[in-house]
Amino acid sequence: MIHTYLGKTIQFEIKYKNRTSIGISIDSYGKIEVQAPKRTPDERVIQALEDKWNLIQQKLKEMKDRMNGPQEKVYENDESFLYLGDTYPIKIIQDIHIMQDHVVFEGEKLYVYVKQLDDEKNKQALKRFYYQQCKVLVEKSISSYQSNFKTKPRSIRISDSKSTWGTCDSKRQLTFNWRLAMAPREVIDYVVVHEMCHMVHLNHDRSFWRLVGKIMPDYKEKENWLALTNWKMTV
Repeated sequence: MIHTYLGKTIQFEIKYKNRTSIGISIDSYGKIEVQAPKRTPDERVIQALEDKWNLIQQKLKEMKDRMNGPQEKVYENDESFLYLGDTYPIKIIQDIHIMQDHVVFEGEKLYVYVKQLDDEKNKQALKRFYYQQCKVLVEKSISSYQSNFKTKPRSIRISDSKSTWGTCDSKRQLTFNWRLAMAPREVIDYVVVHEMCHMVHLNHDRSFWRLVGKIMPDYKEKENWLALTNWKMTV
């Protein structure tokens, strides 16, 4: 079926099931499915869609953006960057007296202090900020979850991996991607728990996933966040 509302047109499929309420889902390709109780009038289905119209449009836009991939960043005032799961604008401040270019987060903005105005300098200052924050956040998370493990990590390192969020080798050396500082704290916790579980089980067998699930029962929600958001975790 097709429906137009507030100047936007969507196509959706209705499935009638043994349920008491109307549910709306959107898959990773933008396909909209409405699950409704049997014999639900079309008017009620349309009303349910219109009640969720803004949310549906937001989800469709997010999916389109994700399919298009990350847009190239500009390092100017009000360009937005992720930090701890939320998006914040940056403000560039030139100060020739500072010892080193750096970034300060003050609740509403990421303040980028640089000696000279230069896109590459701004980028490197932001990247350094995420590296530093990731180390702090990861170490705090490891400390919080250490009681679940008999052994401790031998070392902790922050990397610029293009393919993994974290690794653990046979020597219990843990490595984490600096981009994790862009994720919510609970998602960082999941990656930390995942890698700490590799100190016990180096592969991804059933025993490994049982241990992950025992420590963090809702870990799949965190995996889903990374899968849906990783495309914009960039500087």
